[in-house]
Amino acid sequence: MVMRVEPFNVDSVVHVLKRGGRGMDIVRDESDRWRFVRILYLLNDEYQDPSRQDRFRTDVAEVASQTRNLGSSLFHRPEHWPQREPLVSVLAWTLMPNHAHLLLQEIREGGVSKFMQRLGCSMSNAFNQKYEEKGSIFQGAYKSRTVNTDSYLRYVLPYITVKNVFELFPGGLSSALKDFESAWQWASTYPFSSFQTHAFGGRSPIIDHERLSDLGIRSGTSFKRLARDMIFAHVALRKDFSLIMLEDW
Repeated sequence: MVMRVEPFNVDSVVHVLKRGGRGMDIVRDESDRWRFVRILYLLNDEYQDPSRQDRFRTDVAEVASQTRNLGSSLFHRPEHWPQREPLVSVLAWTLMPNHAHLLLQEIREGGVSKFMQRLGCSMSNAFNQKYEEKGSIFQGAYKSRTVNTDSYLRYVLPYITVKNVFELFPGGLSSALKDFESAWQWASTYPFSSFQTHAFGGRSPIIDHERLSDLGIRSGTSFKRLARDMIFAHVALRKDFSLIMLEDW
């Protein structure tokens, strides 16, 4: 299957989906998930140390267990590396068992493509090494859609960070809507998403907070209201968001 990648330029905001091949999981345990969090930061850099390209080892799970608030240890860069120069601005992200959603802004030509290629190669190499398998774990290249309206930008943020996380809530989206406050609190404890950044204004080294502000993206009560309205509109009112989404709900 050929994945759709829309054209975009520097400063474009792009909604990206990277899915496992044949619906397979791209992460299998906590170590895999924490490794994804770590490489979202470390691979988003013009510099790449060839001796460490695919050696962000599974011991990141131990580091993460001590830094559940996404503290600095998880994102440590070796002192001999040059000053970090990100390839893209990461505005939002959520890791699911068999796919990942990212909201990226192109800040240098080819940055999104280069970052996504690195991410896919690193994850596949680590997965194959750990589980003694072969080949890419992904379903071809990434799929993307350029965010070209304010309404798309408003809705894609809760779609990525709330809708997807709510799918993991016991009973899924329907149960989350019936007990929204409990689901919201539950989602705030899910560490494999930028939910905390958008829901509560939390800080993360992964996220480009300055560009979020420049785009007029706000956290807190208004974001929570927007997320509730969007999920209610889809689940209860059957409103179709397919024109701005990358996959079926």
